[in-house]
Amino acid sequence: MTTPSAVTFSRWEEIPREKVTDQISRRLITGQAMMLAHVFLAKGAVVPKHQHHNEQFTYILEGALRFWIGDDQQQVVDVRAGEVLHIPSNVWHKAEALEDTLDMDIFSPPREDWLNHTDSYFHKK
Repeated sequence: MTTPSAVTFSRWEEIPREKVTDQISRRLITGQAMMLAHVFLAKGAVVPKHQHHNEQFTYILEGALRFWIGDDQQQVVDVRAGEVLHIPSNVWHKAEALEDTLDMDIFSPPREDWLNHTDSYFHKK
């Protein structure tokens, strides 16, 4: 039997915001097998097309995001406050903020590229 890790407690407002781009910032809470992220996107902010091995849920708390799904970006889904989008592992996706937006992204496993700042897809033109 393994010993459980220590229980932790966090307050979002006490976690500093990390600037990702001029229009996107985030706060992260990470466990051993999951990561929660508050992602703040200004209207018009774009998360470029990318994929990752992490399973993802995006829960919109405020605002709205438009997603383009698939390598061909043929599936378009608008996700608004109170709605959740599930993105399976390795599915190509892109997003744009239709208005100022706060979303909560849940990843399993945690996004190593976000933790070690190698998420260069944010800066591709």
